[in-house]
Amino acid sequence: MKELFVFIFLTANILSQNIPSKKGEKFEDNLFLDYDIVLIDSLLLQSEQQSPLYDNSSYYLVNTPNKSPINIPLNSKVLKERLKEIHARTPFNLSYNPLLEQTIKSYLKYRKKSYPALMAKALYYFPMFEQYLDRYNIPLEMKYLAIVESTLNPTAKSYVGATGLWQFMYTTGLQYNLKVSSYVDERQNPVKATEAACKYLSDLYKIFQDWDLVLAAYNSGPGNVLKAIKRSGGYKNYWNIRRYLPTETANYVPAFYATMYLFEYQKQHNLISEKPLIRHFETDTIRVKQLVNFEQIAEKTKINFELIKFLNPSYKLEMIPFIKGKNYALRLPKKNMLRFLNNEKAIYELANKEAASREKPLPKYFELGKRIRYKVRSGDYLGKIANRFGVRISDLKKWNRLKSSKLKIGQRLTVYPKR
Repeated sequence: MKELFVFIFLTANILSQNIPSKKGEKFEDNLFLDYDIVLIDSLLLQSEQQSPLYDNSSYYLVNTPNKSPINIPLNSKVLKERLKEIHARTPFNLSYNPLLEQTIKSYLKYRKKSYPALMAKALYYFPMFEQYLDRYNIPLEMKYLAIVESTLNPTAKSYVGATGLWQFMYTTGLQYNLKVSSYVDERQNPVKATEAACKYLSDLYKIFQDWDLVLAAYNSGPGNVLKAIKRSGGYKNYWNIRRYLPTETANYVPAFYATMYLFEYQKQHNLISEKPLIRHFETDTIRVKQLVNFEQIAEKTKINFELIKFLNPSYKLEMIPFIKGKNYALRLPKKNMLRFLNNEKAIYELANKEAASREKPLPKYFELGKRIRYKVRSGDYLGKIANRFGVRISDLKKWNRLKSSKLKIGQRLTVYPKR
């Protein structure tokens, strides 16, 4: 997996004063009266930690007000006019300030070489993003959020375990029906993860009724945003509550604005996309009839292995499992579908042949978070079993009503594994 780019950007002359909101409104005392309390409570449960969906490595900025401005040829007057134009046609509050200017200049200085490849991936993903954003009545510009989260890498993993284009944590993924098994991580499925992200963004909008605050809540959790609103005296404009947000979130929204600006004005900054590997509308899915791997498909169809891998990032072992009741499918270029069908029998024959000669059996399929029964073996102890399945010792004791840590060989334990 390619690692996310890590950039540290220097910023100057950061505004400490409040910037007026679009409407100049404060949050009313009866904020929650019209909202689904159950929804809010379920989201607030996730806000004890930073964010259920985030990785700060790709947009982290360091406040250094004594440093000189970054020397990039971008006139402040021109930037103000361009931001005003974006502001007028989007529901986002792209007010000019020195922080945003410095962020944009930082991106132009340190990231410019990476943009052609990034824009090529955007040509593949963005039309699909827009389809779902439109379906859920979310601003189409929200597609830029996936760049801030993962640099459009569907297998990206943050240091806290957030995964995929939209950086879902395991528990949040489950809440939005993204399942993880020993073979498949649906957080890495671009289509399923995008729809889940749309549902999450819609839920956040029901709470805040403001897309800038939705961005902040997506990063830090709704609880931190609600606290910032209260500490600000009730303001509900991002720039007015920014000083009360976690540092990482305070820099997150400007990173989104900067990304939006550079994509909207890419020609003016000579940011030219590479040729995309393929377009999403040029692909389709087909069901497999037994377990097969990418190499077997590539060998018999002569479809490029790396292309198959690119189109099917959710399969962790580069294998497509065949499980009764599951709809696991293979995504291929439409022009190669007939080639797959003509060689399907040969693919399965090769898969059976290799399975018969395999020395070690394939990993057993199981879904993470679903109950399994584990048989205690020689050398096992609670800590070892807990580490193996990514759970706590206290959980093992609770699930199995254990009063001590002693185990017997052959004893059966109930486990709800996280890995």
